[in-house]
Amino acid sequence: MRIGTPLSPNATRVMLLGSGELGKEVIIALQRLGVEVIAVDRYANAPGHQVAHRAHVIDMTDDAALRRLISEEKPHLIVPEIEALNTATLADIEAQNLAQVIPTVKAVQLTMNREGIRRLAAEELGLPTSPYAFANSLEALRKAIDDGIGYPCFIKPTMSSSGKGQSRITDTSEVAAAWDYAATGGRVNQGVVIVEGQIDFDYEITLLTVRARNADGEIETHFCEPIGHVQQKGDYVESWQPQAMDRVALERAQRIAKAVTDSLGGLGLFGVELFVKGEDVWFSEVSPRPHDTGMVTMASQRFSEFDLHARAILGLPVNVGLQRPAASAVIYGGADGCYLDYSNLEQALAVPESDLRLFGKPESFSRRRMGVALAAGKDVGEARTRARLVASLVKTTAAS
Repeated sequence: MRIGTPLSPNATRVMLLGSGELGKEVIIALQRLGVEVIAVDRYANAPGHQVAHRAHVIDMTDDAALRRLISEEKPHLIVPEIEALNTATLADIEAQNLAQVIPTVKAVQLTMNREGIRRLAAEELGLPTSPYAFANSLEALRKAIDDGIGYPCFIKPTMSSSGKGQSRITDTSEVAAAWDYAATGGRVNQGVVIVEGQIDFDYEITLLTVRARNADGEIETHFCEPIGHVQQKGDYVESWQPQAMDRVALERAQRIAKAVTDSLGGLGLFGVELFVKGEDVWFSEVSPRPHDTGMVTMASQRFSEFDLHARAILGLPVNVGLQRPAASAVIYGGADGCYLDYSNLEQALAVPESDLRLFGKPESFSRRRMGVALAAGKDVGEARTRARLVASLVKTTAAS
């Protein structure tokens, strides 16, 4: 692998489509390896914009705008970091050998839409999943629930992130509201929702799975230690690593993750979400990029999920070893406003083995994720206690 010099004619150029807090860390990891990075997002001053070599604001679902920007910047690699993209444009760009899409066009197209990835996992690969159906109308949704999905169940847009548009319902009286919420909460209104039956599971994990080349250039699959997490309304609020697991369950989780990521192909880090009960494991979702629950790896591993993604997409070997049990806890905006002031940081960072990431988002909402607290400990319990304490000590107020 050759890497050139940034801002020179021989630079290795990577374009991120989506530049939020996860993209920001990927940009930093790439820049440490000498890569020239172009950050693209739908709004100005996104977190990744603040650290990239160049930043652009466009509608990434707009074919003409996307083509124009790619033609102008001439990236070698295009790294999608969000779902709301014109994947047909990316497929055509790659077909013309103008750039390589990470990890693959197939992966981006399938995982941006819950229908595509669920059909791949359950119907093509034969992997265990929750019972599910797709509905393109309120009437079809009611019928799918009545014909076998049952209650309680989850209604989700086929395209969304961070829990947006997701509902758990327990009665027929809630169906219409869940349908309306899914329609307004999706990244792009596809007119289709997925309804999933509830699985009786003990816990859920994210299994960070890395497809990377070894020193001989061969692609190998690596697994980070499983990450446990707590979600509220589909959005993670706390995560920790490692999550204790039965040996058989872990082996099954790894087999499922490898089957999915082998099918998607390419190089990079994938966040595979799984449900676990005893020795049983069910596939839930996969993201072909760093995962929000994986932010804990900035405290737990020698190389964070962002370092691993950067190395893998550049064709470099990776090391997924765990150094220390650690945890993360979300810091919310707590207020609506254009800018936030963060205070009491000296008290927060006085917590042993703690750290912070404040994302620098230019607009806050009460429940918007604006930062993350990180902490390590002698075990997961101590790390979780410390991370929650750090998050609680950070004070946020809308700037006057």
